Amino acid sequence: MPLLTLPFPNLDPVALAIGPIAIKWYGLAYACGLLLGWTYVKRMLAEARLWPARMAPFAVEKTDDLLLYMTLGVVLGGRLGYVLFYNPVFYFAHPIEIFSVWKGGMSFHGGFLGSVAAILFFARQNAAPIWSVFDVVAAATPIGLFFGRLANFINGELWGKPTAVAWAMVFPGSEAGPQPRHPSQLYEATLEGLALFFICWWLAHKRDAFKNPGLVAGVFTAGYGTARAFCELFREPDPGHWATYGLMTAGILYSLPMIAAGLYLVQRARKLPAHEIA
Repeated sequence: MPLLTLPFPNLDPVALAIGPIAIKWYGLAYACGLLLGWTYVKRMLAEARLWPARMAPFAVEKTDDLLLYMTLGVVLGGRLGYVLFYNPVFYFAHPIEIFSVWKGGMSFHGGFLGSVAAILFFARQNAAPIWSVFDVVAAATPIGLFFGRLANFINGELWGKPTAVAWAMVFPGSEAGPQPRHPSQLYEATLEGLALFFICWWLAHKRDAFKNPGLVAGVFTAGYGTARAFCELFREPDPGHWATYGLMTAGILYSLPMIAAGLYLVQRARKLPAHEIA
């Protein structure tokens, strides 16, 4: 082990145990991300100056419904995305394992698609402007990403490639091996979570970006794709995945359409007057 290698803070994956009930950091991270995001969405909706004609896209009390739809979209989409994008051969051979979510296995890209479906359903149900709903959710999503990546780090999973940098860590478990690795979960928490949150916050609160519906959603989508693709350069690729070739990984491949879609949304939002964007 290099002299400057940092010790891994080997925390118990179980945050709280009450008798037979165990609350894991991963589940707690999802709960914190959704609840803090829900609180932030309510605050943005209550701030009239952020919105076109000083009118929020939907009533504050409807945020509870949005939270329910987003929870279902994230969990179902994240699980199905992992099954289809990362390990379809195994799960098609063992379909009952699809429901074993306590064993791990969630995909952000699947959760993203599930969230899109949830937002579309919510907007249709409440006659809300779709792009403004996308914007407000996009502004809050990095909160959940930040907590989720911290949970990945605490669980000692999704670690990085072997490295000799001074902040390298030896992760627990035989799969990671004895070699020091990049703490890539912390890179992702910083870029996908903190950095992306402050960019979206600055656009929404300082640059009136919500008045061009679709702009914040586009910046978030392209920003996440870019941050994820960059962090994939330091993250150990999924073993045996068909997309892993040289520097290319599944995470990079699935992020490229997000970058393209996000840039398109940014251009569309900037070119069209707010009243022309449905």
